[in-house]
Amino acid sequence: MNADDAVFTGLGIVAPNGIGHEEYWAATLAGRDGITAITRFDPDGFPVRVAGQVEAFSAEERVPGRLAVQTDRWTHLAFGGADLALLDAGAELADRPEYELAVITAGSSGGNEFGQREIQKLWGQGPQFVGVYQSIAWFYAATTGQLSIRHGLRGPCGVRVTEQAGGLDAIADARRAVRTGSRLVLTGGTEAPLSPYALVCQGASGLLSGDGHYRPFDAAASGYVPGEGGAILVVESAAAAAERGARVYGRVAGYAATFDPPPGGAPGRPARPPGLRRAIELALADAGLGPGEIGVVFADGHGAPEPDRLEAEALRAVFGPGGVPVTAPKSMTGRLYAGGSALDTATALLALRDQVIPPTTGTAAPAPQYEIDLVLGAPRPAPLRHALVLARGFGGFNAALVLSL
Repeated sequence: MNADDAVFTGLGIVAPNGIGHEEYWAATLAGRDGITAITRFDPDGFPVRVAGQVEAFSAEERVPGRLAVQTDRWTHLAFGGADLALLDAGAELADRPEYELAVITAGSSGGNEFGQREIQKLWGQGPQFVGVYQSIAWFYAATTGQLSIRHGLRGPCGVRVTEQAGGLDAIADARRAVRTGSRLVLTGGTEAPLSPYALVCQGASGLLSGDGHYRPFDAAASGYVPGEGGAILVVESAAAAAERGARVYGRVAGYAATFDPPPGGAPGRPARPPGLRRAIELALADAGLGPGEIGVVFADGHGAPEPDRLEAEALRAVFGPGGVPVTAPKSMTGRLYAGGSALDTATALLALRDQVIPPTTGTAAPAPQYEIDLVLGAPRPAPLRHALVLARGFGGFNAALVLSL
């Protein structure tokens, strides 16, 4: 391990099936589903009626009152995740130069609940009833800004807006920040996309599950179920972690991102093949690893037939038919958008720690034409030194992250 390697020292998970990394991990290994009937509003007439809800999360218990009224639920979830991550890392921020502390998170749909509430006031009562915090609470950079202010992190700050791929992109930016002098970075992402307005927007994609089931790679897959939550992680330089004797979950060994243009490509140019395979190959090259050294793939696992087929093709092309164990534990939480790949990263780090692959639930059996070794039913013990996390964001974003012990 090199002194400027980016290592993970803290995990802050706020997920539909568990708050805190140990509670979440126990639930995931047990196959406990966090997808339930939507209770925050009446979902009758909406594209889906079930979702992954973090029902045990209370903003009143975890967010100071003055901040709760200024921010949306997705930022509340990030506050909770950041507190858990810093506690897990044992990081005393007051002892560190504030300009060497950074925040880089993923954002996607922003402050849906807050924005809908204030827009309803605008239409129903008039502009004088719209709160002043509407101007910032909905903004996709709100979580990064609020975490920076709350914890006094005045180093490099940023946000990646690449939907589901955003969590991996933010972690890659955290690695870059560490390599250029930051000692500690809060990174990852959360999402809270379960307001009526947000569900209407998601329904336009045509990719939500029509039957309320989320079955990645299944022959009967009909789309995905949305969810809220995610993970905030503490990333430090290996040198900084060693200096304070911090426990290390793993390191960022490799990363790559590619982009798929709209179907048909630019006029007059041939269509490009899907870029996920290229992202995997580039991430492996960045890590200096061959396909045979990867012990598990945490798949994007879209749960819709065409995206699943394309991902399976990329996995076959790189690893061969059934060449690597594959899992998609997001089947228990729903697809968390900006929080999804950050949660997958935390899950992969726990898999490396405990040398076990969590299962995919909901899927009866992968469609035989996919030829993938999908872990089903129960956790699978395995010798793990390297894990690959994949994510694709709506609009053509692909990202691949290699994690190593």
